[in-house]
Amino acid sequence: MNRIYIAGIDEIPQRCTLEDNDLLKVTIVCPPGYSSDINFAIDLLRPGVQLDLAGLYFCTRGERQNFNITVRHLVGGATSHQLFKGILGQGGSAVFNGLIHVAPGAGQTVATQQNHSILLDSTSSSETHPQLEIYADDVECSHGATVGALNADELFYLRSRGIPEDEARRMQILSFLSPVLSRLPEDKQKFLLDRL
Repeated sequence: MNRIYIAGIDEIPQRCTLEDNDLLKVTIVCPPGYSSDINFAIDLLRPGVQLDLAGLYFCTRGERQNFNITVRHLVGGATSHQLFKGILGQGGSAVFNGLIHVAPGAGQTVATQQNHSILLDSTSSSETHPQLEIYADDVECSHGATVGALNADELFYLRSRGIPEDEARRMQILSFLSPVLSRLPEDKQKFLLDRL
């Protein structure tokens, strides 16, 4: 099952259980011009179920995004992967709180969580708090986070090939976002890219 939620347009559920579907693929998008608080909790209740959760957020005009994501592995043998990517500029701010909880007895869990943000200027900020709570043995769990700027060497390379600076920066942003952006249908990609 594949679900796409765009903040400000779609109602984003606060809680979800995964027991009847083999695979749930969810993409949450927070477009430019919209501030939000996203509280999303997913419980994995049956061995073999898989969660593929991704998010995009844009805080390029002073917007504020606040994510509280909880994935609870309550039985063993389930898989979850999370990837959130954000672009922040002009005073935009984001806070990402992510928790992977592996319950006692939920061995053979596989879970990953990644949150990466790009700051376009010094007036923007991003806080990221990935967390693991593991109460079982025989698990593969990881989390990671980065907050950085556009790569100056890449920008120089593109500029040296005659690409104007604004277009070169846009290319870098699109490359950074592409792992999540590619999950969206073409019309939703266009909707977002027209607003960058």
